[in-house]
Amino acid sequence: MGAEDARLRRWRLVLGGADGAEGTGRAPAGADAAVDRALAALYGSDGARRGGRGPADRRGGLGASAPQVARWLGDIRRYFPTPVVQVMQRDAVDRLGLASLLLEPEMLESVEPDVHLVGTLLSLRSALPESSRESARAVVRTVVAQLERRLAARTRSALAGALDRSARTARPRHRDIDWDRTVRANLAHYLPEYRTVVPERLVGHARAARSVAKEVVLCVDQSGSMASSVVHASVFGAVLASLRALDTRIVVFDTEVADLTEALDDPVDVLFGTRLGGGTDINRALAYCRSRIRRPADTVVVLISDLHEGGIRDEMLSRVAALQASGVRFVTLLALSDDGAPAYDRAHAAALAALGSPAFACTPDLFPEVMAAALEGRPLPVPDDAVGAPGAGGL
Repeated sequence: MGAEDARLRRWRLVLGGADGAEGTGRAPAGADAAVDRALAALYGSDGARRGGRGPADRRGGLGASAPQVARWLGDIRRYFPTPVVQVMQRDAVDRLGLASLLLEPEMLESVEPDVHLVGTLLSLRSALPESSRESARAVVRTVVAQLERRLAARTRSALAGALDRSARTARPRHRDIDWDRTVRANLAHYLPEYRTVVPERLVGHARAARSVAKEVVLCVDQSGSMASSVVHASVFGAVLASLRALDTRIVVFDTEVADLTEALDDPVDVLFGTRLGGGTDINRALAYCRSRIRRPADTVVVLISDLHEGGIRDEMLSRVAALQASGVRFVTLLALSDDGAPAYDRAHAAALAALGSPAFACTPDLFPEVMAAALEGRPLPVPDDAVGAPGAGGL
């Protein structure tokens, strides 16, 4: 196939072929015809292209037939790479109203698991029939396992190092001496005739892992817009809880507060303990978190929320100020996901920044570095566009 033919083929698949309006003069055949049918079922209506959802506008569509949808899911997995399949599944849920079909076990066995699908399933949790619950848990467990493989080792490594450094001592045992830092600290005592450094001051680490050194509270907004963040927070909560030097608590909230710390051994149990889609009362959640903090100077509180507060704004800000005044390191994350720039309440973000807690969206890959800096008391690796970051633009 020549370059011009390949270009026309791609345009034909992008534009579709209703009424020959695409203007390429090409009719798809073979595998292209199957790809065209899969695309047309989801995007091949004037209503879908305009963002409309009315049935009268739709010439394509998947209907309400679970077998037909299952076949379509199989087709897109055959013809498209996994990231594209995940996008098309999300579009199918949004455009064609397929959420109800996800309640059927055979549908759950056909879909490509991803973070957004987990969010959809959790929002439908109360409607799941008994026959679908095990299939839904299997989907959630698959996604959790994928995230743990990606994130756990790096997180443990970064935080173990941070905990060791936060416990630095001037009288280390021999095996705990940090020789690089010791040499640098004693360069003034270099003896050229012996070509050696006399280590008058040893630098090393205490053995922090034998006892709890720090406390971490993850305070997670479980309103519907925070679904991806809830999934990632549950995985990170389990990883943090596996570190003996950390005492980790996870608290989720909407207008009510739920402490899911007892479920931290299994992120899937944490996720099925959430209730996506409610309102937001950050003030109430922070009041609960403060009541559970035992050692403020050794505690990091991570608020993960888009800050669309439905509670008492001034009391929420006062609680943050009181936590910081007591010695708590307070971190504000507008999102914990790979979904790009989040929507958030800019006025509340600016108010928190004024209290010394810059608000920023955090990717899962950045989170270990953020937590390591918070535990060590170092400046956070805040993006330049964070609210309250040095050099950040206006709101």
